[in-house]
Amino acid sequence: MPDTNMPNLKFGIGQSVPRQEDPVLLKGQGRYTDDLARPGQVYAVMVRSPYAHGVIKGIDTAAARAMPGVLGVYTAADLASYGTMGCALPLKSKDGSPLRNTARPPLAADRVRFVGDPVAFVVAESRMAARDAAEMVELDIETLDAVTEASAAGAAPALYDDIADNCVLDFHFGDSAKVAEAFASAAHVTRLDIRNSRIVVCAMEPRAAIGEWEDGRWTLHVGSQGVFGLRAQMAGIMGVKTEEFRVLTGNVGGSFGMKASAYPEYACLLHAARALGRPVKWTDDRSGSFLSDQHGRDHETTAELALDAEGKFLAVRLTSFANMGAYLATVAPLMGTGNFVKNIQSNYATPLIEVNTRCMLTNTTPVSAYRGAGRPEGNYYFERLIETAAKEMGRDALALRRLNHIPSSAMPYKAASGSVYDGGEFSALLDQAVVAGDFAGFPARRAEAAARGMLRGIGVGNFLECTAPPTKEQGELRFEKDGLVTIITGTLDYGQGHWSAFAQVLHSTLGVPFESVRLMQGDSDLLIAGGGTGGSKSLMASGAAIVEASALVIEKGKPLAAEALEAAVVDIEFSAGQFAIAGTDRRIGIMELAAKHPGKLDVRHVFEEAPQAYPNGCHLCEVEVDPETGIAQVVSYTTVNDFGVVVNPLLVEGQAQGGIAQGIGQALYERVAYSEEGQPITGSYMDYCLPRADDLPNIGFSSRPVPATTNPLGAKGCGEAGCAGSMPAVMNALCDALGVAHIDMPATPEVVWRALQAKAG
Repeated sequence: MPDTNMPNLKFGIGQSVPRQEDPVLLKGQGRYTDDLARPGQVYAVMVRSPYAHGVIKGIDTAAARAMPGVLGVYTAADLASYGTMGCALPLKSKDGSPLRNTARPPLAADRVRFVGDPVAFVVAESRMAARDAAEMVELDIETLDAVTEASAAGAAPALYDDIADNCVLDFHFGDSAKVAEAFASAAHVTRLDIRNSRIVVCAMEPRAAIGEWEDGRWTLHVGSQGVFGLRAQMAGIMGVKTEEFRVLTGNVGGSFGMKASAYPEYACLLHAARALGRPVKWTDDRSGSFLSDQHGRDHETTAELALDAEGKFLAVRLTSFANMGAYLATVAPLMGTGNFVKNIQSNYATPLIEVNTRCMLTNTTPVSAYRGAGRPEGNYYFERLIETAAKEMGRDALALRRLNHIPSSAMPYKAASGSVYDGGEFSALLDQAVVAGDFAGFPARRAEAAARGMLRGIGVGNFLECTAPPTKEQGELRFEKDGLVTIITGTLDYGQGHWSAFAQVLHSTLGVPFESVRLMQGDSDLLIAGGGTGGSKSLMASGAAIVEASALVIEKGKPLAAEALEAAVVDIEFSAGQFAIAGTDRRIGIMELAAKHPGKLDVRHVFEEAPQAYPNGCHLCEVEVDPETGIAQVVSYTTVNDFGVVVNPLLVEGQAQGGIAQGIGQALYERVAYSEEGQPITGSYMDYCLPRADDLPNIGFSSRPVPATTNPLGAKGCGEAGCAGSMPAVMNALCDALGVAHIDMPATPEVVWRALQAKAG
């Protein structure tokens, strides 16, 4: 662990330091992609398919080309020399055959496969001129039957000639025979059919990009989750070496997984930039975002839990259809396959796991990672099973959880998923949450609500999630001539507050003044490694890289300090930001030493990797339902969390609150819906509901950390954990309020009202 015995401890590890990014952003001084204006730039507008499925017979661009200010109109034939996009995961079906990938070109060439599929684009001197011309492009498309549900895709018309059943992956994990035996011998089996609804990501900032071509080199200005990985993707699509490509990212207004990968629009802009010799800018509008941004979730699952007569868990089994949309995104199959496996066990000692998932193509917007990316789903399924099993067996649900919790004495624990949990106090954490949320006082609150004509329920969301394993990450430290210290790393801040947290780590390791630290993450030319931000691993990756780089700075500084202090190197110690001769008061500060020797303390380091970590916690939620209208309101919310070592409690609490808000949104409000013809019928915020501030209660937050043993900081990650606990907590509370076995997300007023009528009838 880093030495936190530093002066001015309010900036050290463990302190609630306000985000240093906020004053700039709140004053409107941030630099988002759409804020940029490159010299001579022109504007692009995409032409998208209005049909969910059809054969392209022709595209008439003559009228568009004749419009004032138009510089070019491009179709698939113009971009035929470029590469394609697809899934990057080396997955195999249960029969050993490889994933059946889809090769998505920048523009649809032969067939359109979802409403919003780009078929052409227009470039003009102004955005309005490009928009007017785009409306003049005439499409001749012979429509075909469409399918939007993954479970129906196997019997639907094929989206691709070489994938007749629309199944790209028939995934299996587990020993089917042993699992079947466990279910056959079980004293009780609980079974639920659960729908994990499709989500629009709804980042505050729509996607935007600027493509440039100059001196034989591409530059893409774009909001992203990591410029190093995106550069490799885009270089592959454009067919050039990575050194011929540069990605620049400034401020990013949210992503949640959606902006991590390449999109068709980016190749289009780059092509036009080279063809026209001018920078080409594109900014999506919100209606375009609803169609073209990758969606999240969308699984149809049968979840089963086998228990013995004592209530011990014997096996859990998931059988699912995962909706991939019309094209495979970079990590599209991961959520419903490997991440189900890793997270279904949660913090319970379940000896057997089986996961069967058919990943299906449909005529819908492609699906990829969304906050948690399969981890909230796994926890949601298990918590719903536990709550239902307890009711069916006449058991106390809290006692059933405690009975099956992995005890601290069993750590490190080898889970049936293959994960190795290094530490946790699961029952103690649950007990603390129950006290903090006043579980014992709930009957009185329920009675008071009943007196007002309201239904009140309480729900628990115990969770444990597996973060993404940290990949190679850069930790470069530069001592600048102006007295600042620059951290260069390959993660990328799109709302997390990296600058403050990383500065706290550097302050704790080297004693560098907090206000003297600056952070650079968004220029691929500066990076030699970088895993980007995703999977709740930033602090475990970049933070660890900074810790290791700091140690190298100290070693480089000792000979210089020895020279300055006229002592032997072996007598030099470092502590609290100063080099000193052991046993004396003779010392020199690291900033003074750096100023005396410009560039001599600089370090460029790559942190190799660390295992996954396992953040966990317990959410306690109370919901009130108006039986006359079906409106459900979250009225109380408490969390206790184990995120390992917490560098900045203020930022961590904010991350948890954001995840909880998104979990509540999916539970009660959000769902993408399609017509039978594949037309989206939730295409704007007039139809797609997000939670507002007045829909959310105050969220109680407290920590019960057990430091991770697998990374230098002892951190476990926190960015997506809010979703993992909130989805089950809210839905368990709602089922308790309604007195029903199960209700699917989103529990809109109509859905709730119908459930109440069905129960009454």
